[in-house]
Amino acid sequence: MKWNLIFSIATTHLFSRKKQTFVAALGVTFGIAAYIIMMSFMTGLNGLLDGMILNRTPHVRLYNEIVPSELQPLDFSATYGDYTKQIHSVKPKRSQQRIANALPLIHFLNEQPEVQGAIPQVKARGFYRGGSTELNGSLLGVDVLEENRLYQLGDYIVQGRAEDLAKNDKGIILGAGVAKKLSLELGENIQVTSSQGSVFTLKIVGIYQSGLADIDNVQSYVNIKMAQRLMGEGDNYITDIHVKLHNLERAPELAAKWNRMFGVSAVDIQTANAQFETGTSIRNMISYAVSITLLIVAGFGIYNILNMLIYEKMNDIAILKATGFSGGDVKRIFILQAMLIGLMGGLLGLLIGYFGSLAISHTPFETEALPTIKTFPVNFDWSFYVIGTVFALLSTFFAGYLPARRAERIDPVDIIRGQ
Repeated sequence: MKWNLIFSIATTHLFSRKKQTFVAALGVTFGIAAYIIMMSFMTGLNGLLDGMILNRTPHVRLYNEIVPSELQPLDFSATYGDYTKQIHSVKPKRSQQRIANALPLIHFLNEQPEVQGAIPQVKARGFYRGGSTELNGSLLGVDVLEENRLYQLGDYIVQGRAEDLAKNDKGIILGAGVAKKLSLELGENIQVTSSQGSVFTLKIVGIYQSGLADIDNVQSYVNIKMAQRLMGEGDNYITDIHVKLHNLERAPELAAKWNRMFGVSAVDIQTANAQFETGTSIRNMISYAVSITLLIVAGFGIYNILNMLIYEKMNDIAILKATGFSGGDVKRIFILQAMLIGLMGGLLGLLIGYFGSLAISHTPFETEALPTIKTFPVNFDWSFYVIGTVFALLSTFFAGYLPARRAERIDPVDIIRGQ
């Protein structure tokens, strides 16, 4: 049997019941549109939240962790070698925060093919002073240009630029919380007292806001040399090495490897943010579950409409079989009808989903926690449109298959005798 004839009969059946066809197509349309809009918005929101953490967190952090000594003097005593020993109130061993041979280590890491960049950081403790007010502070000494390249520091600077800090050895990019509490503005000076008691006057060349109040209330950025001066140390004083990889998934493996090689503590991003990644996975699972449920509900609507259509077309089916159409031809006609409903509804759903997502992406979204975000985040990933189309065709195929099987088994003699 020629497919053009089957197609002609299928379209004739569909357009003879335009209202039912339209309602069935709308079920697919809104199912796919809701899927695309929800997935675009939810993954865009997850990407924003992930970026707040991932963009500011090194894939591998190398540092010296202060821990108690594993072996105590009693362990070296031959007298008590066979005894079970219990030692209470063990104090951490005396150690420095600085990483030994940090500069050669950074050079080595930057030569590794899996490393996108390894940069030094100096953590300095101090106090911010504004008039008679004094606040606890944490100052991070960084290579600001590399920090901006690898971790997008500039995206969080609401006043000034990252480059301004690179040009000013006595500059500081102040946390928004600190600036607000001390009533300081861009271009003004701030006094910083180091933990050793030295006082430095720094010029505010930028104000940044990470979106995390606990960080913005204490943290600021200065040049590495200034942080070393605050700590009273030399040019080789480095407390942390932040490593960004080309492949994030290799972070746990490389952290363990470098921990053994260099004898320093190494923590990977998965371990440091395990709870955050779990939350992202759960949100994605919920989004997929709700969206797929909408498409399945649309499929049941198509099933019910085609089922009723078969009862209404009993005479047509009998005539088709009496004139030489086989049961397989009749089944193909009704499956084709379901696929056409899915195709029409799917294409319309793609358009509504795209323009709905586009409208959301232009909707104003302003909050003090995320000053650099002006509109709702939306992810226009093409895979959502492909998945929506494929699922629409599959759901309508299976929704039409069972009614088509029933039409295939209808005996035309029983129908004609009943008439």
